[in-house]
Amino acid sequence: MSDVIIVIGASGGIGHELVRQLSDNYPDTTIYALSRKSQSTTFADNVTCQNIRTDDEKAIHEFCQSLDAKDQKVRLAISTVGILHGEVDGLQVEPEKRLEDIDNEQLLRYFHVNSVVPTLWLKHLVDRMSDQPSQIVCFSARVGSISDNRLGGWYGYRASKAALNMLLKTAAVEYARRAKSTTLLSYHPGTVDTALSEPFQRNVKPEKLFSPEFTVSQLLSLLPELRADQSPYFMDWEHEVVTW
Repeated sequence: MSDVIIVIGASGGIGHELVRQLSDNYPDTTIYALSRKSQSTTFADNVTCQNIRTDDEKAIHEFCQSLDAKDQKVRLAISTVGILHGEVDGLQVEPEKRLEDIDNEQLLRYFHVNSVVPTLWLKHLVDRMSDQPSQIVCFSARVGSISDNRLGGWYGYRASKAALNMLLKTAAVEYARRAKSTTLLSYHPGTVDTALSEPFQRNVKPEKLFSPEFTVSQLLSLLPELRADQSPYFMDWEHEVVTW
């Protein structure tokens, strides 16, 4: 039996950098880089790129079954899956500025990508986590904090990230029984210089606009500090607690 690492959403700016740093940090561990889009990047020899529907439960189930067939357990799984704006399966989504901007189909798309998809992975990974200290990380956002919401707006994005946090917090109760060595982390990476944040960078101070290299290194340096008996965590790039 061997332990592996999984990056879900590996073709984005943060996902790509996660794979690169993880392959450097764990050269003897198999790393699965999963994405809906084909990846042209050449990674280290311990990286296996797979083009799968990371948002489709049948594909998730089949991938997890392939781990069983290879007698592999998961030491670390990181989901970078998320949507703030842009086209998702033919639907254009944009953050709402006022109540009149709320749209039924857009809300459903926000919740599917930001809340449902990471939770499907939590569902299928629970019996496949390593008995050694292990983690599952879901990229969330500070705007998903209910207690920290003072500005309003961005209804779908805020609500779907808040839902992700609640789903993760609820799953942690079950993980504590079924995967006792596993820690669940909801992670706020800050504003990262990627396509996701590009239209909203104008008002961000230069020192608060992070490179993927920085935010990934901040996350990976946080993981050794986490304890399964204190799971789940909601933390940011500064290793500070974010209120639920």
